[in-house]
Amino acid sequence: MSSPIRIVRALSCPVLSATLLLIAWIFSSLSMVTPSAAQEAPQITIESVVVEPSAPGPDTLCKLTVKLANGGNRTASQLDFKVQINGQDLPVYANQLFMFPVPAGESVDVPLYNFWSTETSRPLPPDGKLDIEVTLAAAQWMEVKLEEEVEVWRPLGPVEGLPISKSVPVSMSK
Repeated sequence: MSSPIRIVRALSCPVLSATLLLIAWIFSSLSMVTPSAAQEAPQITIESVVVEPSAPGPDTLCKLTVKLANGGNRTASQLDFKVQINGQDLPVYANQLFMFPVPAGESVDVPLYNFWSTETSRPLPPDGKLDIEVTLAAAQWMEVKLEEEVEVWRPLGPVEGLPISKSVPVSMSK
């Protein structure tokens, strides 16, 4: 049974070394893999999405509020929301950041923009239902403190685990 020795002898020393290094690198890379931001449990969560009135009629101005819970140990702000109604983006959120503080360990209501239940570009749905989806696409951890009697906000880095979404179905009245 001298064939295994012949195989090893047939491989040149540099080729064998390179192969072993490649195998070692692959195994070490696999052990260093960390979960991506999307897999991490977010420290900011959407507790609820509230639409008022709860059963709007056609052409009704609706108030939209989202309740955020901050499970982190710092204040969060620079909130980047995206809102969809029946899968259609509301363009007002495209370039907006909400500088609303969400203190560590607290839940707060964040008022978002009002919207019309129906519009020219979004007519009354045939089933009379609106699916309102609110996404917190990004946010920043913030340091908020007083310096010489002036409130100073400093971004500390992105909130991990975002985006997160929550939907609420709204049945329209006739």
